[in-house]
Amino acid sequence: MEIENYRKLIQSIVEKQADDNTDDREVETQLAFDLKRDRYLMFHVGWRGERRVFGCVIHIEIKQGKIWIQRDGTEVGIANKLIEAGVPKSDIVLGYRSPYMRQFTELAVG
Repeated sequence: MEIENYRKLIQSIVEKQADDNTDDREVETQLAFDLKRDRYLMFHVGWRGERRVFGCVIHIEIKQGKIWIQRDGTEVGIANKLIEAGVPKSDIVLGYRSPYMRQFTELAVG
């Protein structure tokens, strides 16, 4: 796949994931896309009573032609969604895994 296709696919997956996270009225799901640097983030911001909620749920980057999943706090797994959409496993890196552990996945090591 071309990088431009990866960009569109990642945006679509992250936006869909954000749309699926609209049940909580106290916590807002926000997106931040840096299209110039190929960074795509989804995070939660808000309050649950007196407890602050803030955290990154998804962080994806495109680096050197590969999709790096830096954070995946979803149940379905972003890598699974990418593979279902036709991205070769050789173009997906689980950046949240140590370089040593990546060799034991079926995906790219970096």
